[in-house]
Amino acid sequence: MKSAFFIILHTGATEYQDFALLDTKPFGKALVIDGKLQSAEIDEFIYHECLVHPALLHHSNPRTIFIMGGGEGSTAREILRHKTVDKVVMCDIDEKVVEFCKSYLVMNREAFCDPRLDVVINDARAELDNKVGSYDVIIGDLADPIEGGPSYQLYTKSFYESIIKPRLSQGGIFVTQAGPAGIFSHTEVFSCIYNTLRQVFKYVVPYSAHIPSYADTWGWVMASDSPLMLSPEEIDIRIKHRIIGESRYLDGKTFWAASTLSKAVRNSLDNETHVYTEGAARFIYGRNSILKHNEA
Repeated sequence: MKSAFFIILHTGATEYQDFALLDTKPFGKALVIDGKLQSAEIDEFIYHECLVHPALLHHSNPRTIFIMGGGEGSTAREILRHKTVDKVVMCDIDEKVVEFCKSYLVMNREAFCDPRLDVVINDARAELDNKVGSYDVIIGDLADPIEGGPSYQLYTKSFYESIIKPRLSQGGIFVTQAGPAGIFSHTEVFSCIYNTLRQVFKYVVPYSAHIPSYADTWGWVMASDSPLMLSPEEIDIRIKHRIIGESRYLDGKTFWAASTLSKAVRNSLDNETHVYTEGAARFIYGRNSILKHNEA
């Protein structure tokens, strides 16, 4: 099926979500889940470098990492570039999506074959709650909190407080993708995810970067009970000694720029009072919008 902007290469549906692989003219192959663009071939490195490297670089010696979601494998790929890492658990609820990504996303095949990666098909809450052990870094590479989707409960204060925090080792760091963070879009969920984490952790750092294929600035929030924010020079030294290969986007100066938010966004975050709970959740629009529009 063709349109002016993309060709649908593959589609599928599971009990949790719909998914599609598109061939787009400006951004190459793109993975879409529940109508929301997850990543595009040409610029996914921006999102995944920003999600992974700040937390791992701020940790003194990250050896064990837990990924909530991350079924496409790009987050695991970036983690496995770190020389200190011994074990990565990638826990995704949707086996069909994981297998789809293993088959069709060529750039992550090496990561899926790495013996340090343990792919677990389970609900992240259940996996963290039922298994013994702790992690140096826990990463939330979850789908956006869409009403009716499988992920919104993993952005709540109770989840951060009772599940995430107890599973972090001493000095552990949690980081999550936190939705759109643009001048007009940051109040959707970014500001309240930030405020929610402030209720649970002592140190919380929001940061953002423009993702061309998202047509917006995207946000992440890093949190810990240990101090964060290395200098740009310290970050660059750790990059040099710890990471295999050259990063295309992130270095010390870039991270400091990313964590320097605009005045309007800073004011919103400072004044945000909403706490994300199961009964008071905020959602991002998205359910199947791209595919339904194309079919119409």
